[in-house]
Amino acid sequence: MCGIAGILQLDGAPAEESRVRCMAEVMSHRGPDASGFFSEGPVALGHLRLSIIDLSVAANQPFVDHTGRYRIIFNGEIYNFREVKAMLPDYPFTTKGDTEVLLAAYIKWGAECLRHFRGMFAFAIWDSAERQLFMARDPMGVKPLYYYKDENRWLFASEIRGILASGLVERKLSTQALYEFFCFQSVSYPYSPIEGIRQLQAGSWLRIGRGVEEGGCYWDLTQQAPDHDFSDPGHTGKRIRELMLGSVQRRLVSDVPVGAFLSGGIDSSAVVGLMAEAGTSRPNTFTVAFEEEEYDESEHAELIARKFNTHHTRILLKPTVFLDELRSALDAMDTPSGDGINTYVVSKAIREKGMTVALSGAGGDELFAGYPFFGQYLQLQKRKALWKLPLPLRTRMAGWRYPGTPDGREGRMKQLLQLPSVEIDEVYPVFRQILSPHLLDELTRLTRNGAPVPSVVASLEARKKELGRMPLLSQVSVAEYLGYTQHTLLKDTDQMSMAVSLEVREPFFDQDLVEFVLAVPDRLKKPIYPKSLLVESLKPLLPDEIVFRKKQGFLFPWNLWLKNELRDFCQTHLTAIAQRDFVDADRLMDRWKRFLSGDARVRWAEIWLFVVLEYWMEKNGVS
Repeated sequence: MCGIAGILQLDGAPAEESRVRCMAEVMSHRGPDASGFFSEGPVALGHLRLSIIDLSVAANQPFVDHTGRYRIIFNGEIYNFREVKAMLPDYPFTTKGDTEVLLAAYIKWGAECLRHFRGMFAFAIWDSAERQLFMARDPMGVKPLYYYKDENRWLFASEIRGILASGLVERKLSTQALYEFFCFQSVSYPYSPIEGIRQLQAGSWLRIGRGVEEGGCYWDLTQQAPDHDFSDPGHTGKRIRELMLGSVQRRLVSDVPVGAFLSGGIDSSAVVGLMAEAGTSRPNTFTVAFEEEEYDESEHAELIARKFNTHHTRILLKPTVFLDELRSALDAMDTPSGDGINTYVVSKAIREKGMTVALSGAGGDELFAGYPFFGQYLQLQKRKALWKLPLPLRTRMAGWRYPGTPDGREGRMKQLLQLPSVEIDEVYPVFRQILSPHLLDELTRLTRNGAPVPSVVASLEARKKELGRMPLLSQVSVAEYLGYTQHTLLKDTDQMSMAVSLEVREPFFDQDLVEFVLAVPDRLKKPIYPKSLLVESLKPLLPDEIVFRKKQGFLFPWNLWLKNELRDFCQTHLTAIAQRDFVDADRLMDRWKRFLSGDARVRWAEIWLFVVLEYWMEKNGVS
C-alpha cells in the first residue's frame, strides 16, 4: 500500500521533479516507510512506500527493470504474484515481492498482463524507449487513481490533493461533482470534486505519450460468465466456500502481521473464521467496544474470537471519541464524503495497536443481498405492470396515496411511481439519494438549467442490455458496485485507513468471487434469513448466535450531536457555505433552523453534507 504521483510533459519539455516532490509530500501518510523519485526528460515519478511485501530496500520504488528501460510506481498488492511469477521463468528476478512481478508481466504481455492479476492496485509504468506512460487500476476500484491533462502535460496521483499540490491546476469546484455529492454523498467516475481532474475508471488502462492517447476496459461486472451448473444448490454452495476461502488466503499474503476488524456480524465473522482455517497462525482480531450497551457489539465479537482462538484485542472507546476525532477525520478526506468518520476512528485505533494490515468484512451486503433494497427491488418487479399505466394517472395515484411532503419515504414512493419504468437504472438513484430532486431544487441552484445525468445512471444505461440478462438481485449488486460501493464505501475505506497508514483488504471484493456470485440465480440467492446463501455455503462455520442476531453497527446519535456538541461547528460552516453562489442561502438556513427546532422531516444527513463540503473547500482552498 503506497502513494504514487507523476508528471508527463506532452510538449517535450523536461518534467520538474520538484513539483512531483510537492505532490508526494502532501500524501506522505500513504507511505511513511520510504520515498523515491525519478526524472528523465519529459517524465518525473514519485513513490511513497508502506512496506508490506518484501521489506528490503531493494523493493523500493520507482523500481527499474533489469534492462533499465522500464520504471514502475505501484500502489496496492498483487495477491497472486507468486503464481504470476511462475509464468515468467525467463525474467531474472532480483526481489521477492509483487512489484517486480507486475513490471515483468507488463514487459511480457503489455496491457494483457492485467487479466492475470488478482489484487487491488493502481500503477504507472514509464517506457523510456517508446517514451510512453502506461497507467491502470484494479477491477473493483479499490485503489484510487486521479489524473489531469491539458495541452502540455499529464499529471496523476493517488489523491486529488497530490495533483493540486503541483501548483498547475486551478482549485475550482466541478458543478457536476457538486450535483453528484448532494445526490449521493460522494462523486462518481469519471468526475472528481475539482474541475478537470478525473478518476481513472476501475478495470481500465491508459497509454499516453509521443502523440498516443489510448485506453481500454479489461474487466466489467456485467460481462463475466463463469462455467458452472447452478441446478445443484449444494455444488453452488461448495464453490462459494472455495472462492471465499481462496479470497481470504490471498489476502493473508504479507511480510508483516495481518489483523482483522471483528464486529461480530456475519461478514466480519466469516472472514475471521476463514482466516483461522486458511492461516498457519492464530488470527489477530480487533473489536471496538463501548460501555454503552446500545452501541456495543463486543459480546458477539468475543464469541467469534473464542470460537476461532484468535489473538483478540478489545479496544474500549467512548462514543464521543467520534466527536473528538471529527476534525482529524475531516482533514483526512481527500474527497468530501457524507460518511467515513467511523472508518477513520476504527482504523486509527487498530493502527495504534501496531497493525499495518487488516482484513475487513466490507462488501458482504452488496454481494449477498444484505441491504433492504434488494428485497424492495424484487417487490417492485412483481408490480411492474403498474408502470404501464399512463404517467398522468400514476402521478394522480402518487398524490392520492402519498399526500404529504415530497421528501422522505413518502417522497421516494412518489418518485418511484412517476418513473418511466422500474428497471435498475431508474430506481437505484432514487433509493440511494440523500437529497431528493425537490430538496436539490430548494436548497441549491444546481438544477436551475436542468439536472445533469448522474454518472451512475449513465453507467447503468450503458450496460442496459447486459443487466437485462442478469438475475434481478445481481442487477442491484452491479448498481451498488458502480455507485455507493465504489465511490463511497471503498473510497472512504481507502482515504480514512491510509490517513493513519493502515492497509485494509476486503475479501468480499475478490474478482473471482464477485464474478461467480453475480451469476447465481435469484432462487438460490434470495435470503431466507440474512445472507442465507453465504451462511449456508460456509456451514457450520458461523454459530446461530451470530447469524440470527439483530443487525447493529455504528448508529451513533449524530442527530443529537448536530443540535448540541456540533451546533456551533455546523452553524459556522453553514453560514459560510450559504454565501456560495450555488446555494440558496435563505432556504438552507431556514432548513437548519427547522432541524434545530426538532422538525422530524429534516434529516441530519442532509444538513451534514453542506457542513462537510464547506469544511473540505476551506481546507483545500477550493473556490
